[in-house]
Formats: sequence, structure tokens, C-alpha cells
Amino acid sequence: QVQLVESGGGLVQAGGSLRVSCAASGRTFSRNAMGWFRQAPGKEREFVVAITWSGGSTDYADSVKGRFTIPRDNAKNTVYLQMNSLKPEDTAVYYCAARRFMAAMRMESEYDYWGQGTQVTVSS
Repeated sequence: QVQLVESGGGLVQAGGSLRVSCAASGRTFSRNAMGWFRQAPGKEREFVVAITWSGGSTDYADSVKGRFTIPRDNAKNTVYLQMNSLKPEDTAVYYCAARRFMAAMRMESEYDYWGQGTQVTVSS
């Protein structure tokens, strides 16, 4: 079992930056692929980015490519979502998720553990 807790959300102006964190506890963290998803008001939850257990491979949604990164620190059992050049359309609740396997995946159904989410609001 893995428990995930997100933090660091908030309000930021368009063009600004924000970093949200996802702290994991429970079973071994370093063997889990991790992902970030988001859900905007009135929309379905969507994939943002995923990273392999080693951190050697990442996969980004086209909408965030070049603006977001996903550093992970296995020693701290933490994965981050660094968001730069934020746009109002990035406003959403951001969720981190963990898989029991090492490969990074885009589909929600591939993830076994979820955090509670953190709100990110980008004002224009």
C-alpha cells in the first residue's frame, strides 16, 4: 500500500510558476512509476505527465510539454510537478498517482494509488 499526499497548490498569475509536491509513504516508493493528472471544473480528469521508477523516462501531454517538468527524489519519497509559464487553462485540481509497476503510463486505470488532489488556480 502507498499513501500519497499532495501539497503546494495555490493561486498564481498567468505566466508565473508553481511547484506542487507529492509525498509518498508506505511500501517501497522507488519502484513505482508516478504520474500527475488534473481535473478542471466541468471536465474529465486528464493525463499531465508520467515518470518511470528510475526517473530516466518521462511522458508529457502535448498541452504542457516544454512548460512542466516532473522531478522525483526517491531518497525523499517525493515527486514534484514544476509548472512554468502557467496559463488560465491550467487551472484544475492536480492529482498525483502511483503504479505498482515501473513503466510510465497515461491511462488512469493503470494507476493503483491516488492522492487527494491540490487546487491550482491561474488568474489572467
